[in-house]
Amino acid sequence: MSIDRRDFLKGALGGGALLATATGAQARDNKPMPPEAVGLLFDSTLCIGCKACVAACKEANNMPPEFSTSEKLWDTPLDLSGKTLNVIKLYKDGTGAQKDSEKDGFAFMKNSCLHCADPSCVSACPVSAMSKDPVTGIVSYDKDKCMGCRYCVAACPFNVPRFQYDTPTPQISKCQLCRHRMKDGKYAACAEVCPTGATLFGKVKDLKAEANRRLALKPGEETSFPRGNLTTHDQSPHVAKTPNYVHHIYGDKEVGGTQVIRLSAVPFEKLGLRKLPERSFAAQSETIQHTLYTGMALPIAFLGVLGFIAKRNTKNDPDKKEGGSDV
Repeated sequence: MSIDRRDFLKGALGGGALLATATGAQARDNKPMPPEAVGLLFDSTLCIGCKACVAACKEANNMPPEFSTSEKLWDTPLDLSGKTLNVIKLYKDGTGAQKDSEKDGFAFMKNSCLHCADPSCVSACPVSAMSKDPVTGIVSYDKDKCMGCRYCVAACPFNVPRFQYDTPTPQISKCQLCRHRMKDGKYAACAEVCPTGATLFGKVKDLKAEANRRLALKPGEETSFPRGNLTTHDQSPHVAKTPNYVHHIYGDKEVGGTQVIRLSAVPFEKLGLRKLPERSFAAQSETIQHTLYTGMALPIAFLGVLGFIAKRNTKNDPDKKEGGSDV
């Protein structure tokens, strides 16, 4: 039995007609962020690259060291992985002489889970191993539910969840904002140890207000930068001069908003943060899926294509005689 291109297209068009007559699903909006959601504000201009946050994250989450040098004297992760939930990366241009300068300068960027308001990983997970807390908004992972499909890895627009390939009992690794510490009144370890307040913990609504305050300041103006937990003000502030910020809060609108937001004086694209639409990827993919499967439209269309091809080939079968038998 052979299927030529023209026959296939004719069958596909017939199936497409079924899709066109199917009841369309209503496109859904981005899911809102919980009113009391918690998160982080990372201010690249305050980061000094000490990586205290990386070490604190490893200790708080019992993560093993990761070596990128032959000496293996200390933990030297180069990227997020099955062993590293938080990493500091360096941007450098030309001579790298001026901090927070796009040209001939350098800057630091903290990479970890952004805890999206409408997370793609949660939407893609078929067994609810990824979930979003309705109060804190923290996107968490349950290894006991995970079946290792890695759909979350493929779905994340920020390339955050990582799979452990070097163990017989692998699981997904990602920042969970130290939620296990919160029952004891603690918070994200990376923010707790940051000496300059480059990583600041708090309620997202307060963090956004603080970010907007900084953007409104005049460059060169001396100001106080909160450290530790913005909600409880558990640490004394860091005093420094206001940099010349890029006037954008990364994560405020991207893919529906994130609970980890960022400020920088260097364009975010230079720091590895790509431009993203305001509509979440989860809203887009779910709308497409619901449209295709409403009223079983896609399966019916597929069966329609197969039926057309089968009928055509049966009708034109030279071995079939009218009124004859296959015996």
